Amino acid sequence: MPLHADRRGQGARLVLVHGFTQTRRCWGEEADALAADHEVVAVDAPGHGRSGAVRADLDEGGRLIADAGGWATYLGYSMGARFVLHTALARPDVVGGLVLLSGTAGIEDDDERAARREQDRRTAARLRAEGLAAFLDGWLQQPLFAHLPPDRAFRAERLENTVEGLTASLEQAGTGSQSPAWGELSSLRMPVLVLAGADDAKFTALATRMAEAIGANATLAVIDGAGHAAHLEQPERFLTAVQPWLARHAL
Repeated sequence: MPLHADRRGQGARLVLVHGFTQTRRCWGEEADALAADHEVVAVDAPGHGRSGAVRADLDEGGRLIADAGGWATYLGYSMGARFVLHTALARPDVVGGLVLLSGTAGIEDDDERAARREQDRRTAARLRAEGLAAFLDGWLQQPLFAHLPPDRAFRAERLENTVEGLTASLEQAGTGSQSPAWGELSSLRMPVLVLAGADDAKFTALATRMAEAIGANATLAVIDGAGHAAHLEQPERFLTAVQPWLARHAL
């Protein structure tokens, strides 16, 4: 089953893949700004939005995203960053450039990965028990999103999701199910921009390590005054980091 995507703008193609519990409609004015000189393809990831019936792990989801996007620069946030990383590793023939925001190449320690997999299962069980609306309220109250303004949380857009789709996403494509890809990062040959919010210490460290592992074709940018959802917390600073990089690496 193909993934749903909305398209706007003209120019070099830029594929956007959102984070967990979001949808293609959660990019806000950033998507409009990027569409000023790009064809922006905003994808609903497997289990989300109008792709809610699609069931896929990161490998299959990465291939489905490649099918939806074609030759393009791929930009993913959090869960979306993990998906597009797998797209780039599996289908480098369609990835002309890669932007990873608040992403990871996986948990290397077997015990830690198993513990995270169990945490993902417990989160899925809580989602089933609470229902979507109550779960979203709790999800957005996590310290991870402490810097996210309420009007940038896109709660109404997240309600397009379903319990069934999100639980499948957690169980099949959660961080605990991600096979570590650190050893494969040096195989990436396309230009890569690795981003994190300065106030998100965990993902800033991961971003630094990922950029170092990728090599000379990687650029690291840390966004001041932002946490995990840096593009929504500091949209102007996010665009200041992304747009010149896109211009330098135009397809």
